[in-house]
Amino acid sequence: MSTHTFRITVRGVFEGLSTDQRTELLARAAEHDVLRAAFTPEGHLSYDLAARAAFTFRFLDSGEEEEDILEASERAEEAARMWLTERGYGYKNLRSQAEDLSQAPLGKRQRRAAAQKNA
Repeated sequence: MSTHTFRITVRGVFEGLSTDQRTELLARAAEHDVLRAAFTPEGHLSYDLAARAAFTFRFLDSGEEEEDILEASERAEEAARMWLTERGYGYKNLRSQAEDLSQAPLGKRQRRAAAQKNA
């Protein structure tokens, strides 16, 4: 049985941030820049608070079956909720989107490598 790798994106919007919270997030913005975004097991947060109040968490998870993607999505949403709640950040419109990498289409280089391997 093969392991399925899932990439889960959890999006939402900060809500009701205090001046101190906003200042804190802006001070740490370089750590959470979208250009540094990565899918990680613990989740990576990215935002650009100067542009808008939206944020994105990116999680990497796995499962034995395709159906495990649902549980992985629930874990990712819960982890995002916990991170925000522990820091006292208000949020709304939390939603997730998940992708099973074993179902993702191959890129041009991957198709070429696969063709060469099978030739």
